[in-house]
Amino acid sequence: MVRAGTRTIAVANEKGGVGKTATVINLGAALSKVGHRVLLVDMDPQANTTRGMGVSLAADHPSVYDLISGNGTPAASDTVVGTAWKRLDLLPSHVDLSGAEVELVDEVGRERKLSEALEPLLGTYDFILLDTPPSLSLLTVNVFTFAEEVLVPCQTHPYAFGALAELFDTIEAVQAEINPALKITGIIPTLFDGRTKVSREILQRLKTEERYRPLVFDTIIRLNTTVAESADVGKPVVFFRSGSYGAKDYVQLANELLGR
Repeated sequence: MVRAGTRTIAVANEKGGVGKTATVINLGAALSKVGHRVLLVDMDPQANTTRGMGVSLAADHPSVYDLISGNGTPAASDTVVGTAWKRLDLLPSHVDLSGAEVELVDEVGRERKLSEALEPLLGTYDFILLDTPPSLSLLTVNVFTFAEEVLVPCQTHPYAFGALAELFDTIEAVQAEINPALKITGIIPTLFDGRTKVSREILQRLKTEERYRPLVFDTIIRLNTTVAESADVGKPVVFFRSGSYGAKDYVQLANELLGR
C-alpha cells in the first residue's frame, strides 16, 4: 500500500482512562495548528472523539460503522466531516460500531475492512490519527492492520503500567501475522501528577525498564483540568485555552512527534 506521505498512527491502550482520546484530539489539533492536514478516525463505539470535536451527526450521515460493515456507504471521503478548524477533519463513530464485530466475524478478510475503506484517503492528509477501543477487539486489529505506527498513552499509574506488556504482545502478534510494517513510535506518559509519589515512581519505571525505555517520549502530559473542560465543550485544548499546561504539553508532543 502506497502511503503517499501520509503517516498513519494508531493511538492505543487496552486500558481505559489513560488519555487515549484526549491524545488523538489534542495531538491532531496541535499538528493542524502548525500547518499539517490531519484526519481523526474514531474507531471507538463510545464516540468520544466525535463528541470531543463538537460534531453531532445528522441521522442520515454515514459513520465509520458504515464503511467497515459494507452498508452501501459512498466513498470514505463522503463520510469524513469537516470540523470548525482548518486542516482538521473527522471520520465519525456511532454506537452501531459496537455491533460490527459480531457482523464481521464470518467475513473473509475481516481484519482488513478498515484498510480497504481508508486506502483512498492516503495522500489527502499528512496525518491520519486513529482512536481505538479500550480493549483488544476486531476493531483494534483493523486499526493495527491499517496503521504503520502506534502511539501508546500510559497514565502514570500502576494499573496502566501493568497493562503495557499485554498491549506490546498484541502489537507484536499483529506485526508477525498481519502487518509487518507496524511499529511502536513511542510511549506518552499521561495524567502525570508530580505531587504524588506513585506518579513519579511509574514515570521512572517507564524511563528505566528495558522494554519501554527507548520508546518513552520526553514530553509528559501533565494532569490538567483544562483538557477535560475543553472536551466538555467539544473543542481541542490548543484552541480552547492555548496558554494552559494542557495545550502547551500537546504542542510540545506534536513537535516531538514530527522529529520521530
